[in-house]
Amino acid sequence: MSDTETEPHATSHGAPTDGARPSVAPRVEVLAPRDVPLGGPRAMTVRRTLPQRSRTLIGAWCFADHYGPDDVARTGGMDVAPHPHTGLQTVSWLFSGEIEHRDSLGSHAFVRPGELNLMTGGHGIAHSEVSTPDTTVLHGVQLWVALPEAHRGTARDFQHHVPEPVALGGAEIRVFLGSLAGAVSPVRTFTPLLGAEILMPPRSSLTLDVDPGFEHGLLVDRGDVRLAGTLLRPAELGYARPGAETLSLANESDGTARTVLLGGPPFEEEIVMWWNFIGRAHDDIARARADWAAGAARFGEVLGYDGDRLPAPELPHVPLKPRGRGR
Repeated sequence: MSDTETEPHATSHGAPTDGARPSVAPRVEVLAPRDVPLGGPRAMTVRRTLPQRSRTLIGAWCFADHYGPDDVARTGGMDVAPHPHTGLQTVSWLFSGEIEHRDSLGSHAFVRPGELNLMTGGHGIAHSEVSTPDTTVLHGVQLWVALPEAHRGTARDFQHHVPEPVALGGAEIRVFLGSLAGAVSPVRTFTPLLGAEILMPPRSSLTLDVDPGFEHGLLVDRGDVRLAGTLLRPAELGYARPGAETLSLANESDGTARTVLLGGPPFEEEIVMWWNFIGRAHDDIARARADWAAGAARFGEVLGYDGDRLPAPELPHVPLKPRGRGR
C-alpha cells in the first residue's frame, strides 16, 4: 500500500533513550489512530497508528494502516496504482476480502485472509494493489518494516506464507513473522520481528511468553482488550516497552476479540521516512523521488495494471530532518 497523502510528513527515528527497563508488567501507552483517505471521489479510509508524533516505531515496524470492514460496493474498494518503495518491507495481512498484487519483480499474487504476503523493497521496487471483483467486504492491515542500514540496498524480493493456527488457552494464534506460542514463521526478515493475529473468545484471558528484549504493540481490530491491565478499544494500538517476559491480554467483550501483536528489539538506527521511501538523510529521499519521477530502472515496471502509476508528491521546501523518536 502507498502512503497516499498529498503532503506526507517526514518521519525520523533516533536511537532509544529509555532508561532502566521494568521487570514487571510494562506500562502501556495507548496510541489513537488518525483517518487517512486512500484517494478518489469514494475514498476508502484507513486508520493509521504508526507513525505518529508520540511514537515512530515499534521494533523495526514503522507503519501501520488498519482498514475495514469496508463495503466495496459503496467505496469502490482498493485501487492503488503502481508506486515505489525503498528501504523497507511491506507486510499485507487480511481478515476478509482479496487483493491482487503485482510488482516489478514479476510477482502476480493474491492477498487472502490468513495468508502473509511480504515484499522487500530495498534498493527499489514498485507494486500495485487492487481488490478483486468478488470482494464484497475488505478488511485488514498493511504494515511496513524498516530495513537496517546493512540491508537497506538489498535486492527486491517477494515471499508468501500461510501460517497454521495454534491453540493456546482458548485463543487461536497465527504467527506470520517471528515466533510465539511454539509457532515459528519461516519468512525471512532482516531484524528480529514478531507478527501474529490473535483471536480470543468472549470474556477470556491469555498470558503470552515473550522476548523481554522486544518492545510490543497490540493493535485491536475487534473487541475491548486489556493489554497488561490497560484497556484498548477497536483501532487503538497499545505500546509496551521492553523488559517483561510475559504479556497479559484480556477480552472484556461479549464477542470474539481480534488483535494483531507486533514486536521487535528497539531499532537502533536513525531513519527518515517520507511518502513511500525510507532513507537515512534528505538526499536519500530526494534521490529516490527523482529516480521514480524519471522512470529509472531502479524501480522496474509493474505489468498488468490498467492505468497510470502514482506520481510522487512534491518534496517540502526545507530539508527533511530527524524529528525525534517521541517519548
